[in-house]
Amino acid sequence: MSDTAAAPSPLSEPIRPPAIEVREVWPWALLALALTLLLYLVGVEQGATSVVPGQVLHEWVHDGRHLLGFPCH
Repeated sequence: MSDTAAAPSPLSEPIRPPAIEVREVWPWALLALALTLLLYLVGVEQGATSVVPGQVLHEWVHDGRHLLGFPCH
């Protein structure tokens, strides 16, 4: 028998993802929220799901809807 021992494999240790601090995440979360709100206001805000009453918002974003390919009439 041999007296040499096998070296531990690097694959035997669990792989841990790097720690991400909250201060690094919140700007991206805020950006995602703003973009989601913008997409809702431009693309979906109309009809039965309308949050803003009337047609004012629809008229303000009308050309942007057509530019992004959303049907509105």
